[in-house]
Amino acid sequence: MKIYGDSQSGNCYKIQLVTSFLKIPYDWVELNIKNGETQTDSFLKLNPNGKIPILVLDDGKVIAESNAILHFLAEGSFLLPKDTYLKAKVLEWQFFEQYSHEPYIAVARFIQHYLGIPEERREEYNSKQKGGHKALKVMEQQLEKTPFFVGDKITIADISLFAYTHVADQGGFDLSNYPHILSWIKRIQSMELFYPMKFV
Repeated sequence: MKIYGDSQSGNCYKIQLVTSFLKIPYDWVELNIKNGETQTDSFLKLNPNGKIPILVLDDGKVIAESNAILHFLAEGSFLLPKDTYLKAKVLEWQFFEQYSHEPYIAVARFIQHYLGIPEERREEYNSKQKGGHKALKVMEQQLEKTPFFVGDKITIADISLFAYTHVADQGGFDLSNYPHILSWIKRIQSMELFYPMKFV
């Protein structure tokens, strides 16, 4: 199978991390978001929404949206609970990641890390800080109770949240006030088969 992504993107990194943990082989197709490589006719035929990552299976079927890809790849593995309640809790945290976490922490990182905080986006960048810290506080409260987001074992909920959280400093977020998040980051980084994010 092929995975189309940008190595600098947290949403794409999620897929690299889950495939590493599960020892899933794949071909990586690097695309540059800033250069418009997700807006070409050939890519839009694969994903009309023009976003990465996407997973293209050997039979040509395509799956878009990072968390949907995680569910597909993790089905039947240790990263996705079989219990329906726990599986719902995984989804709960992944919806949280997409609606309450990523729009603030990932966008602030994009503005700072990719764009260098241009003056015309400074106000937007500053506005992302409040929402980002609100999400981090929710995460800190949970990790004070459990080592991972859905109990004692890592799941794809952790992978979803880890991707942008462990590079939150690139968006101006100081994690020193979140000791349980920092411990959780180290816990994941110390796991066998951990795959580090590549920086350019």
